[in-house]
Amino acid sequence: MATAVPVERDAVARAFPGPVEELALPGATVRRVTGGADLLAAGVGPALAAASTAGALTAAALDGRPYRLVVSAGIGGGFLPHAPLGSLVVADEITAADLGAESPDGFLPVTDLGFGTVTHRPPAALVREAAAAAGALTGAVLTVSTVTGTAARADALRARHPRALAEAMEGFGVAEAAAAHGVPVLEVRAVSNPVGPRDRAAWRIGDALTALAEGFGKLAPVLESWMQHDHQ
Repeated sequence: MATAVPVERDAVARAFPGPVEELALPGATVRRVTGGADLLAAGVGPALAAASTAGALTAAALDGRPYRLVVSAGIGGGFLPHAPLGSLVVADEITAADLGAESPDGFLPVTDLGFGTVTHRPPAALVREAAAAAGALTGAVLTVSTVTGTAARADALRARHPRALAEAMEGFGVAEAAAAHGVPVLEVRAVSNPVGPRDRAAWRIGDALTALAEGFGKLAPVLESWMQHDHQ
């Protein structure tokens, strides 16, 4: 499971009571919790998250114990009123919202330029099971390199992505790394603030971290079951 920062990683870890083992990898350290899940604070932003996740995936494969699932987890902004503060979102689409080019006619995703991809879709059955277990919302989670700070940009993103429920900075990078290794991915976000004008007084980071920990407490059996079965 890849989070951006240690405080998110530690919130997820609270869902897995028991001993924690630290394992040093090239360029990163993972914490292995009960059930064999590894937790990685992969860094902020899609590029560092992709690099750190790819390193962990490669190290596990070379060690003969490849991962069967990658989860991008953490807190993020929610598009109100669809994803209120404290709610949990399970992504059925992980989309790079600002990967592309500006044009006189508006934003062009990189796929319109003939390159790459902008969306990864987690396994539908896993999304359904995870959302049902955690009581979470399902919809698109947008990955951005620059966090939204104005109402105009929030409106523009929602217009381009009408199913978007949340915005964060790492999911697409984690998904790119997982896809390169042929491993399914899931993204789970707890909403800490509204997407829109930057107002630190409106942030509820502590509540979101609590929601993240409680959500993973309910998700853990689903994830463990998924990793124990062959879904290829």
